[in-house]
Amino acid sequence: MKKLFFSLPLMFLVGGCSKQPAMQSSPATSTPTAAAKPVSGPFSSQELQEFVALNPIDTHTHIYQSSPIFFAMFDRLNLHILDILVDMDNANPDNAIWNDHAKERAAAWGVVHNSAGHASLCTTFDPFKFNQPGFSKGAIHEINQDFARGAVAIKIWKNIGMELKDAKGNYILPDNPIFEPIYKDIAAQHKTMISHVADPNSLWEAPNPASPDYSYYMENPEWYMYKQPNPVSKEQILAARDHILEENPNLRMVGAHLGSMEANFPELAQHLDRYPNFAVDLAARMPYLMQQPRADIIAFITKYQDRLIYATDNEFFPTDDAQKVALVWETQYANDWRFLATNDTLVEQYSGRTVQGLDLPQSILRKLYHDNAVTWFPGILSSAH
Repeated sequence: MKKLFFSLPLMFLVGGCSKQPAMQSSPATSTPTAAAKPVSGPFSSQELQEFVALNPIDTHTHIYQSSPIFFAMFDRLNLHILDILVDMDNANPDNAIWNDHAKERAAAWGVVHNSAGHASLCTTFDPFKFNQPGFSKGAIHEINQDFARGAVAIKIWKNIGMELKDAKGNYILPDNPIFEPIYKDIAAQHKTMISHVADPNSLWEAPNPASPDYSYYMENPEWYMYKQPNPVSKEQILAARDHILEENPNLRMVGAHLGSMEANFPELAQHLDRYPNFAVDLAARMPYLMQQPRADIIAFITKYQDRLIYATDNEFFPTDDAQKVALVWETQYANDWRFLATNDTLVEQYSGRTVQGLDLPQSILRKLYHDNAVTWFPGILSSAH
């Protein structure tokens, strides 16, 4: 999916009590000495050896081309990926496959079957049929067919909450009763639901050319809630998501993109404390971690090491150049790994500020890159074989 970031000071709690005061970020605390030379680019031989040893899993990708070049990269990196379906009706021409659910599903299953065990599938359903008779029953049938083929998860997307409306013009929120039978079925099937609901705060705020999200919401005005008539608030959408967690305690949910709480680490900490059936992925939100004071984010990750799952939101479409995209992917994997696993000096992509890697212990790295994916997505390694 299109990656969204915006640069605001972030805060979070490092203690266990959600009532403790949040700590204001201080960029200087995460900036290394000026003499250190930033590291970037693909893995060195030694780095690759250490990355491969983690048996890494990327739980948030969108791949629709069965390319030998990509499969060779998976082999070289010892990488397993979760290929996620998205159902929309307004994708731009470059991402047109998202407008054809049948074609998207066939392409993704092709990737899984041709990947030699490197890929698993996360399915979805068509929410635009919500007002048709038998909607829930039909969606459950479609979902269960994919589960029977080996899909390990299902995703709901931000069009539920930010686009779908009823006949009176009211937004259809994620906890609408029409979806409840679907959530019950997912839990009964012992599968995992990925929820990408809402977006960064800047999509509800006045235009700001300094925001990294500015070009996104200018080019995609349908998602720019600030200019929508009578928009639903981000708080309402997240509250609806929380209601699903409360009503379905046996449903495993992974909140994509830090659960859309990327600008509010105290809120994220409170949610992880409150909902034992909730974890979050890091997809497209690594810069938010980089913006935090180094000691504080190490403490946060250490505390919630069982609830954070490595992911990227990387994309590979049918018309993409496999050689170029594979290099982009591998470079991102290398830079993310350096930030989490080393004390190297790095350049944060959106601010241009230098930061120092976290140098996390191997036990935590193993959880972020492998163990938590296996725990929160049961069958993710066996489903593709």
